[in-house]
Amino acid sequence: MIRAAIVAGEPSGDLLAARMIAGLLAHDPATQTAGIGGPAMARSGFQAWHPMDALSVFGYVDALRHAPRLLRTWRDTRRRVLAQRPDVFVGVDAPDFNLRLEEKVRAAGIPTVHFVGPSIWAWRYERIHQIRRAVSHMLVLFPFEVELYQKEGVPVTYVGHPLAELIPRQPDRAAARRALGLEPTARVLALMPGSRESEIRLLAPRFLQAAQQLQTQDPDLRIVVPVVNAARRTQFEAILALHPLARCQVWSALPGPAAARADGLPSQAWPIAWHAMEAADAVLVASGTATLEAALFKRPLVIAYAITPWMRRLMAWKSGQNAPSLPWVGLPNILERDFVVPELLQEAATPAALAEHTWAALSDSARAAVVAERFARLHATLSRDTPGLAAQAILDVCHGHAG
Repeated sequence: MIRAAIVAGEPSGDLLAARMIAGLLAHDPATQTAGIGGPAMARSGFQAWHPMDALSVFGYVDALRHAPRLLRTWRDTRRRVLAQRPDVFVGVDAPDFNLRLEEKVRAAGIPTVHFVGPSIWAWRYERIHQIRRAVSHMLVLFPFEVELYQKEGVPVTYVGHPLAELIPRQPDRAAARRALGLEPTARVLALMPGSRESEIRLLAPRFLQAAQQLQTQDPDLRIVVPVVNAARRTQFEAILALHPLARCQVWSALPGPAAARADGLPSQAWPIAWHAMEAADAVLVASGTATLEAALFKRPLVIAYAITPWMRRLMAWKSGQNAPSLPWVGLPNILERDFVVPELLQEAATPAALAEHTWAALSDSARAAVVAERFARLHATLSRDTPGLAAQAILDVCHGHAG
């Protein structure tokens, strides 16, 4: 029997960790898991010491604002791990929280696995020194990361991206529209301004103003807005009241039972965002994991992001960089090494520019077909037996065969 302590701090990490737990349970149904996680992990029998929301902060400013709570959570988690001495500690993403924790845990003789390599290829490459100290074995989602960690002497396994197995190769737009009560022939845009309070505060007004402009071009345009929970829905709807839209629907859950799918996939357990992306003709989305999800649904998308000037200065000071090391910020573009879809960042993310690029995504069917073809190839590259590969790497670390 394996006892694993696991810490995941965001909805995307919750999904990744749940798949990893499924892989461990397939090896040994008696596997025990506990730590910090979300609802997907809980469905696998995970015991939560703290709710996942305890770590849901955005960047340095939010971290400073919530520092006392984060520090209490970090200390209590460290105490529990060192007292219970599990066979392995697995940090899922959340590198600022997890790498510090992994340093302490590994120094105490407990092997550590970090699932999702921090984006040192874009920001703060110097973190590789902390990673060497903290991580017994790194599990990476993208093939180009393997060479980086091998070069730096960090044991590494490419496990593929579990989203590539969870999201169908052939999206079923009709099923998604039935589930959301949308007309089969309507033109539909998914607006996704982020899952964090600060993201929604900065991006939602711009997204809504862009959508207002789009509805002057197509008065029948349907807008769907998936939100991660009731709190974010309340926040978004307050902003929507200031920038009202016709034919705009906001969901934090399916409005009814999931419709039957032709591919037989269990869509009732999907995040609401997946239903919205599958139903949409195009997606206007904040940079983050959702950009990869939209790409795996083969949808044309427009990526946007903005942070406050203070946070921008703080990030530059913390990282020693004024901009990422790569010319792209969106995961689909990074993986394709090309501007497959537009990126509008900071001052460039004006409502007018967002509307212009999003209208092209909605209306240019030839371009949408090219994007879908490239994203289909990307889907195939990322599709691996992630639960099995991750579980085997973790078991090897537990048994002293890796790291």
